[in-house]
Parts: sequence; structure tokens; C-alpha cells
Amino acid sequence: MPVDNTENDHPGHSLDQLNQALSSGMFVHVRNMLQKMAASDIALILESSPPDVRQVLWQLIDQEHIGDILDELSEELKDPLIRSMSPERVAKATASMDTDDLAYVLRSLPDAVYKQVLQSMTEQNRHRVEQALSYPDETAGSLMNTDTVTLRPDVNIDVVLRYLRQRGNLPDTTDTLYVVDKKDKVLGGVRLADLLTCAPNTTIRNIMDPDIESIPVSMSDSEVAKKFERNDWVSAPVVDNDGKLLGRITIDDVVDVIREDAEHSMMGMAGMDDDEDTFGPVLKSTLRRSLWLSINLFAALLASSVSNMFEGTIEQFATIAVLMTIVPSMGGVAGNQTLALVIRGIALGHIGQSNARWLIGKELSIGFLNGLMWSILVFIAVFVWKDDIALAGLIGGAMLINMTIAGLAGASIPLILKRLKIDPALAGGMVLATVTDIVGLFAFLGLATIYLTH
Repeated sequence: MPVDNTENDHPGHSLDQLNQALSSGMFVHVRNMLQKMAASDIALILESSPPDVRQVLWQLIDQEHIGDILDELSEELKDPLIRSMSPERVAKATASMDTDDLAYVLRSLPDAVYKQVLQSMTEQNRHRVEQALSYPDETAGSLMNTDTVTLRPDVNIDVVLRYLRQRGNLPDTTDTLYVVDKKDKVLGGVRLADLLTCAPNTTIRNIMDPDIESIPVSMSDSEVAKKFERNDWVSAPVVDNDGKLLGRITIDDVVDVIREDAEHSMMGMAGMDDDEDTFGPVLKSTLRRSLWLSINLFAALLASSVSNMFEGTIEQFATIAVLMTIVPSMGGVAGNQTLALVIRGIALGHIGQSNARWLIGKELSIGFLNGLMWSILVFIAVFVWKDDIALAGLIGGAMLINMTIAGLAGASIPLILKRLKIDPALAGGMVLATVTDIVGLFAFLGLATIYLTH
């Protein structure tokens, strides 16, 4: 029987123990193991388990832990688990969740279930959730929590400290208390460190930072993440158009946004959904991947049509068939280097209209210089290998052309896609591969045809 120190185990080791216990029918022991584990570890184990095992584990988790676990799960896994619960159970499990997390959960529910869950809530919880749901998804309003502690500028530190002691606790990740006027407009912020180190008779107005930056409620979550990254914030106030304090955003929510954006970019490069379930159903996963595979097949057929146009050249010059894949391959690698650099620059906010043209010129120059260097090297290699200066010149010239175009395409494609409101991370790689394949084959086989005709 496994030992009961699972709270200190690596999640992968805990998963092995749970699987062994489940296969042996030791469900009581599994429940005890789950009780001793952190919510983040249980979420990781659920995401690392096949669907049938997930359902068994989900039934064995204690009710009071479900809200914390839902907060840690990916959307792809969270949604079906919530739909399998009764509205009353969802309301009870999510009662202790932060407003932003609870609103995120409810957004994924069908309308009928969503209304039943709201009816099952207390009036106070229902009001705060409805307020959070009134803001569009992926904005500062959808990220913020309403659990803010506010101060008036004319009170002194001693009064504030007495109030905090009577309050008993502070919201998680609280580093700053916000100073507001009678209309709840933000006047500044006071760090907890200053409250503890300044004289008790000092007024809040004298120690507050009046230049504290607020986040508009309509700002996109990606822009919020960039502001946190640039300013090293732990929390920041969220205000409406009149400067009235609505809530605050904390670093833990921003980390989730950064992680989701990174996953989106990584999975998008492969033409896949960032919420793709590793252990999801076979048919569902197959259908989700088929879209981009079909688009890629069309792009491959388009490139193949270029080869077909020069079928006569390939028949007359058999060695071309051996070497013609080198040019598209080198162009693809060079273009992907530029593509990755530009997509990162767009994500970090480094690239805009003012510097886009300069960047395209730079990458075009790099593509030309790289093409010149590698065309000379491949010219020498092919000449030594095949003892054919014409063939070496053909592949060298084609490589210079393709790598130059690859640099231009790698820089311009993400910018064009962004202007068209298409995610560059999702479509950029496929478009670039199509361009470099077509240009590479057309340049090599076109030069070969000109050589043969003359």
C-alpha cells in the first residue's frame, strides 16, 4: 500500500500511486490521498489522466476543494466537468472563488444551467458575479476582483491600523491600499510597508503616492499583462471612464494571461487550439486538427503544381530531382527565424507602424546577405560533388533568391496578418511555408528551364 505522504510527492509520482490504488479498487484510499494534495497538483493529475479516470477522480474529490481545483484547470477540461455537475453543486463549489474566476466559470455554462446556478447563489454573490459578467471577456473588467480595501486621505495611520485589525484579514496579494474621495475616485495608493513604518499620527495624504497608475476597465488583458511586466506590479487598481475605482487586478491573474498567451502562440504554430486536451477523445481531437491539415494539404498541392509546371525540365535534368528540395528547405528555415522574431516583437508591443518599414528593410537585407553566403557555399559543395558548374550556379542563384524573399516574407507576413485581424502565430507559419516552397521551386526550376532552353 502506498505511503500517505502524497502532499510532498511529485505530481507524476502521485498519479502513479493513484492509478495503482484505482486499479486495485481502493477508492477510500484514493479519496484520502486527494484530501492531502494541493489543488494545483490535483488539477495537474486530472489533466494528465484519460477521461474515464478523470470522472472517477472527480467524484472522489471533496466538495470544499472543487472551487480551488476548477480555478487551476484548463478551459478544455473545466467545461465538461462543470456541465456534469448539478447547478446547486456548482453554486456551492464556487461560492468561495474570486469574482473574476467565478465569472470565467459561469461564462462557459449553457444559458439554462447558468441561470440555475445564479438562482442557487446568495444575493450578495449573485450581485458581484452579475457585475463581473457585465464586462467583455479578455478585458481588465473580466480579470479584476472587487475585494479592494480603500482609505480616505484625511485619516491618520493609527486609525487605519485599528481598522485593519478589526477587519481581521486582507484580500490575497494585497500590497497597496487605494485612497479614494467621497465619489470613489482614485487619488493615490499607500503601500503596506509605509503603513507599518511611518509615525501613527501621519495622515494618509502625506504618505500616499498620488501618481499611481490605474487601468481602464476596457483595456485588453494582453495590454494589462504588458503593463504589469514593464512596471513590476503586484496589483493595480481598475477604474471606469470617470476614474471611479471598480476593483483591482493582481499578479496571479496576470500570470494566467501570460501563460495562456504563450500556450496560444506555441500551439498556434502547429495550427492547433491552445486548449487542446492531451488526453481528449480521439474523434474530437481528430476533427479539431483536420481543419489546418486540410489547409496545409492545399498549400502542399499548390507547391506541387509548381513542380508539375516544370516536369519537362526535371525529366531532361535528372539531377535536379535530387537537389531541388534543398532550396525550399533553406528558405523555410531562414523565414521561420524571421517570423518568430517578428511575432515575438508584435506580442511584446515592440513593433508598430512607425518602425515596421525599417524592420522589413533590415530583415530583407539579412535575408540577402544570408542568401549570398549560403549560395556561395552550396555552389562550391555542388560543384565539387557533381562537377557541374552550371548546376552549381543554378542552385546557388535559386538559394540567393529564395532566402532573400524568405527574409522579406518572414517580416511582412505577420504584419499583414495582424492588419487583417488574423492571429500571426496561428497562420503565419503555414503562409510562410507556402511562400518559401513556391518561390524556392519556381526559382530553381525556372532558372534550370532558362538554362536548358539556351
